[in-house]
Formats: sequence, structure tokens, C-alpha cells
Amino acid sequence: MNLEQKILICYNEPVRYYDNYTGKDVVDGKDNIDLSEREFIKQIELIKKSLSKRYMSVETLPINSDIKIAMKKILHYSPDVIFNFVESVEGNSNLEGYIAGMFDLLGIPYTGNGPISLGNCLIKSRTKQILQSHGIRTPKHTIVEMNKYPDKNGFKLKFPVILKLAREDASIGISEHSVVNNFAAMNERLDYLFTNFTQDVLVEEYIDGRELNVAILGDQILPISEIRFDGLPELFPKIVTYEAKWSPESVYFKNTVPVCPTVLDKPLKQRIKKMAMEAFEALECRDYARVDIRLNHKNIPFVIEVNPNPDISPDTGFVRSAAAADITYEELLYKISTLALKRIKYDTQIAS
Repeated sequence: MNLEQKILICYNEPVRYYDNYTGKDVVDGKDNIDLSEREFIKQIELIKKSLSKRYMSVETLPINSDIKIAMKKILHYSPDVIFNFVESVEGNSNLEGYIAGMFDLLGIPYTGNGPISLGNCLIKSRTKQILQSHGIRTPKHTIVEMNKYPDKNGFKLKFPVILKLAREDASIGISEHSVVNNFAAMNERLDYLFTNFTQDVLVEEYIDGRELNVAILGDQILPISEIRFDGLPELFPKIVTYEAKWSPESVYFKNTVPVCPTVLDKPLKQRIKKMAMEAFEALECRDYARVDIRLNHKNIPFVIEVNPNPDISPDTGFVRSAAAADITYEELLYKISTLALKRIKYDTQIAS
């Protein structure tokens, strides 16, 4: 029998925000819409269908900048839980946490992480500050403000370094050109990012080693996944680029192969699990998140990203890790919804 709770799936409309998202010049102009958003739209009906097997009423609502209309529709539907898949508003990722805050103000429980966690994880320098304050190892870094180039004499990071947009996710702006080996190449890359994305840039020491994804569901650490770069051409840095995630015909997509569960010796696996959960808790994550970890040549782990509300489309790494734990896709969605539903009972107890 289907449960009586009403579920509303909220997601962001895919729009053009940057001229391109790949982090390199594009000739054909095909990448003028964020592929991460466009690909997710294709999964909405499948997610709705899966949730409808558990709940009597499941509806969808795309979110754009007309927040008054969105609030009116949400209140009219009066859901018991909102499935929050909003990662930006009209392409602006900085507004992701504001939408979660709106749900809080409306008093409606929603899946995934709250505004503070979403905001702190989006701002990469803040993520690192929080990790470091909790004694969690992360690569050394610096933030380069818009159009302010580092002084060569005062630059203390060791090359190679990797450059990332300071306030973006989904690997937007990351390409084979993101890892540089000298000061001149770094400034050239900074110039490109400033020109094309108009924001500050995170520069961090590049950890050349294995890349691991640790998916956390509630208080459960799912089987660890590894991104293998075995088939990647030698001159390409072994990183997860925008194309690796969203462009099936690209070299990176074809040669960054996930393996789940990966093989790790027991002591190392325990260290990685402990580090991932510490990062999850330090950033005040809840419900589900993915912690990305790199191992250096001595197998020392470094947290490189904390991803609250990671993509849970059927073909994603998080879902792959869930499947390795014998959790079906339908069960995964149901589990995430129940974590939010539990907050109804908790809030009611606090109020009384």
C-alpha cells in the first residue's frame, strides 16, 4: 500500500549562465547550457515514478527566480516533504542555500542538507577552513581574488597546482588545462578563468594519486568507489573534469572509469572512512553527501571536496555505491525521504 504523505520534487530549470562550462574554449557552441542540469531533467520522471511506488501523491515543480510563484505553488500543494534537487537558481549556484532556507521558512521538511552546509561546501575556501579547524587533512591552497594575480616571490604553494572556481560545483570550469606546472602557466589559466567566469579562483596543490568517492547515507558509509584513469592519454592530468561527468563523447568521459567497491587494505579503508565521516560532520551535513578523497604516493588521504546533495540520478556514483550495498534505486529514494520525514516528528517534539 502506498503511503499517504505528499511528496513534491523541486528542481532547477536548466538555463545558460556562463558562455561555456567545460573550462576550455568550445568551437561548436553546444555547451552553452549546463549539461549537469540538462541531464538531470531527463531523470525527473523516473524519480517521480520510483517515488510513486511508495507514496500516493508525488508532484514536480521547477524553480526559477520567480520565488513568489514558487512559494504560492508549494503552499497550494502543501507537501509533507520536499525532495530538494535545487542546485542553483537560473544558473547561479550561490542561491542554492537560499532555496533550502525558503523551505525552512515555510516550515516544510525537505531532503538533504540545510542552508549552512550547502553554503559552506559551495565556498571552497570556507570548506577548507572548516576542515583544517577540525584537524582534517586537505591540500594546501590559496584564494586568488578576481583580477588580482599572485606575487611570484610570495607564492608558497608547490607545483603542480590545480585551479578551481571558488564558488562552483559539478566540476564547472575544470578541464585538462586546470593542472599547471609553473607560475607563468598558472597566471595564464587565471586569466582564462577570470575572463570566462568572473569570480575568484581556488589554487591548491595537486595530489597526483588515486581518487576515491565516499558516499554517506544517513549514518551509513556506503562501499567506497574509485575513479580509475588507466586509459587516459599520458599528457592529460588524472582529474575529474566537467567533460568527464557530462560529455559522453569526450576523452575524459570515456577514460575515467568508476570501480565500486574498490580494493583497499583494511587499515587504509578504515582511515578513509573515519576521515570521510569527520568531514561530513564538520560541514554539518545530513541525510546524504559524498566526500571526495585523494591519496598521495604514500597513501596519505586528503579531502579535496565535500559534496552535500550530490547527484543521485540512476547512473551516478552515489547510486552505484548504494547498489554495492544492496540498496535499490527505489529504496535509496525512499530512505532519503524517510530521513526528512523523521524531522517532522522531531520538530513536533521540540515545539511541544
